[in-house]
Amino acid sequence: MTTAITPDGPKPRKISPSRIAIYVFLGISAAFFLMPVYVMIITSLKPMSEIRTGNLFALPKAATFAPWVKAWSDACTGRVCNGISPGFVNSFKIAIPGTIFPVMIGAINGYALSFWRFRGATLVFSILMISTFVPLQVFIFPLVRMLNAVGLFGTLTGIILIHTGFTLPLTTLLFRNFYAAVPEEMFSAARVDGGGFWSIFFYVLLPISTPIIIVAVILQFTGSWNDYLFGLIFAGRENLPMTVQLNSIVTSQYGEKEYNVNMAATMLAAIVPLIVYFASGRWFVRGISDGALKG
Repeated sequence: MTTAITPDGPKPRKISPSRIAIYVFLGISAAFFLMPVYVMIITSLKPMSEIRTGNLFALPKAATFAPWVKAWSDACTGRVCNGISPGFVNSFKIAIPGTIFPVMIGAINGYALSFWRFRGATLVFSILMISTFVPLQVFIFPLVRMLNAVGLFGTLTGIILIHTGFTLPLTTLLFRNFYAAVPEEMFSAARVDGGGFWSIFFYVLLPISTPIIIVAVILQFTGSWNDYLFGLIFAGRENLPMTVQLNSIVTSQYGEKEYNVNMAATMLAAIVPLIVYFASGRWFVRGISDGALKG
């Protein structure tokens, strides 16, 4: 017969000073980051007559979605006034393949560097990691000359190759560290059963890689979507992403400064990465906790 075990010591208080301090700190942090978003949203819903009063934090008295409509379809981004919608489409054309290719190649690289070590594998991995610390601006002129020489400068293919090449070290690192936490016995058992390089990758490791794939997709997609410098230089006039068009709207020197349209355009540019993060945020946390950034 077993006896019930009762906890020893005083019962912990539900609300302690340390817990209150944590809640206060979290509340202040949340307010600090959410306040700019609040200002952007309410400003985008105000007519210019209300904005001129200078009451930045006041709710709109006569809310209107006209600034959103103008930002999407009528705002001027240089010599044309088609709004930010063309850049929205271009951003998807760049971000989707610019996410698929680095994640796919990074997974294969991480798998090879973890289980199929070849002579010089450590050197290759070190070179990849060192390249992540070199400022991107150093590579701009050589890349312009290289892409121009092969006829890819100012093309959709060129900007996708740029995003793939520059983020490949990061995706390789993520997958290598994730696969390094996989028991060696699993790989050895697959080899004993006759598994080869590709069969082990697709049937053994890839099915358990969902968390790290989600992490890599979130990082890569948001990075490609939010990129401004590479899009401005390498995408070409016909493929300018949303961020470049947003800058053209906000920094325009002609006519009245329409702050409501500027804020609406900014929110439109930020909606997609926010949706991606909130839709898969729990997978992102799980991937990190399962070894995404360990090593």
